[in-house]
Amino acid sequence: MKYLHTMIRVLDLEKSLHFYCELLGLKELRRKDSERGRYTLVFLATEPGAPELELTYNWDETEAYPFGRNFGHLAYRVDNIYETCQKLQDNGVTILRPPRDGHMAFVRCPDNISIEILQEGESLDPQEPWLSMENTGTW
Repeated sequence: MKYLHTMIRVLDLEKSLHFYCELLGLKELRRKDSERGRYTLVFLATEPGAPELELTYNWDETEAYPFGRNFGHLAYRVDNIYETCQKLQDNGVTILRPPRDGHMAFVRCPDNISIEILQEGESLDPQEPWLSMENTGTW
């Protein structure tokens, strides 16, 4: 398993970039704008290859996030997402967003923090029971 990033939601992307980049010294590594999803993701780190901070800017969000909702999730890359999710589920962990696509899943730790699980390399072929499994709660 490899630690990837921590995600936080921000209300003012420029102010946040000023804080994290200009004041703290992080570097912007990449950015993704989604017209369809109406969000921007900006990944920052001290250097390429280091653990990242993902800033998520939801374009239509204007109100402050409720306490704790601005923190998003921790992310880990695994060798086999299906085996990892099965092990978690077998040990009582709820799969919030099943790995229907063979690439991404979300679970929740005992302290209610969302954990994103990502498949290393190419997505695995979709398979049951994950393909038919519904989402549970929010992540």
